[in-house]
Amino acid sequence: MNQLVERFLKYVSYDTQSDELTGLTPSTPGQMVFANYLKSELESLGFSEISLDDNGYLFATLPANTDKQIPVIGFIAHMDTSPDMSGKNVSPRIVEKYDGKDIVLCAEEKIILSPKQFPELLDHQGEDIIVTDGKTLLGADDKAGIASIVSALVYLKEHPEIKHGKIRIGFNPDEEIGLGAHKFDVEKFGCEWAYTMDGGELGELEYENFNAASAKVMFKGCNVHPGYAKHKMVNSIRVANQFIEMLPRHETPEHTEGYEGFYHLVGIKGDVENTVLNYIIRDHNRNRFEDRKKEMLHLVRKINAEFGEGTATVELHDQYYNMREQIEPVMHVVDIAYKAMEKAGIPPKVQPIRGGTDGAQLSFKGLPCPNIFAGGLNFHGRYEFLPIPNLLKAKDTILNIIQLTANK
Repeated sequence: MNQLVERFLKYVSYDTQSDELTGLTPSTPGQMVFANYLKSELESLGFSEISLDDNGYLFATLPANTDKQIPVIGFIAHMDTSPDMSGKNVSPRIVEKYDGKDIVLCAEEKIILSPKQFPELLDHQGEDIIVTDGKTLLGADDKAGIASIVSALVYLKEHPEIKHGKIRIGFNPDEEIGLGAHKFDVEKFGCEWAYTMDGGELGELEYENFNAASAKVMFKGCNVHPGYAKHKMVNSIRVANQFIEMLPRHETPEHTEGYEGFYHLVGIKGDVENTVLNYIIRDHNRNRFEDRKKEMLHLVRKINAEFGEGTATVELHDQYYNMREQIEPVMHVVDIAYKAMEKAGIPPKVQPIRGGTDGAQLSFKGLPCPNIFAGGLNFHGRYEFLPIPNLLKAKDTILNIIQLTANK
């Protein structure tokens, strides 16, 4: 346990926040610094076939220790942390045997992690949990995944009596900005299937995710002196606001759950002459997903019918699709993970991801890749925390998957 926790605490000391504006891979230099550290660590631990390319993709191998024909499987985690909050100078601390009360993260700034706001804390009373100092995120997303993978494979090296096939490790950059799988060389990785260790709470097992698209809706106005604007001015901000109100008001993230999709307005920038709305569109059902994109086009036509052709235009770009259609033909990869959790004493929680993972894109690139919990909660912010038993169970689940695969 100590080695696993120490490994995680070392990993979060690296600032690996990604940045979607740089256009680089990896998007920030800190990710390559961390990748080089991991490469050195894997070398010192005696792993083989270690490679780190110029884009920050790090692969390594734990060779098989039996002549039995066993499928080559992989475990994947991402090195970057979310752009939503700083990951620089992370200062974690361990709250021992959490008592169910408020945790003061930063007394000076009165930042408190409270079960009143985050009732999931109460599920971890009596456990040691790792928290932030309230000034940064923690980085359990996904350095808990990396730590559990490395520690599980180190355990196998130290216990050669546990027979296993060839195991591949893949650590990639820029998952948090949707680019983690874009330059992932599936052929080089060389697995029949893999698992991303990138979920949250204990027991999460996911093989369904949103279909996802982005929509950039642009409005062109006509600006004249407001004192003489009657029947002449077209205020693009007002037209954009009308468009916003035309979308279903309750089909937004704050009103949906489970399999319910949404339109999410993530940005507005404009003046009288020009306004731009940036949306993301999400739905688990492929047909409803396509209908949502068609609705965007329909509303643009309605705006143009009222204000004149060319007033509104839209750019739609698909981002990723629901991996379920790729996983269902090979459901044994999910069944193995399910049994691995049960073997570890964990009630599996099979649920759809209300988001996306690298595994979704990798599945469509030919590498079936369900998602498994890494153990952290409240990702992407100062209230992120990691119960240490969750981290240990993630490691145990990996070990059980490897053994079940060897015995299948």
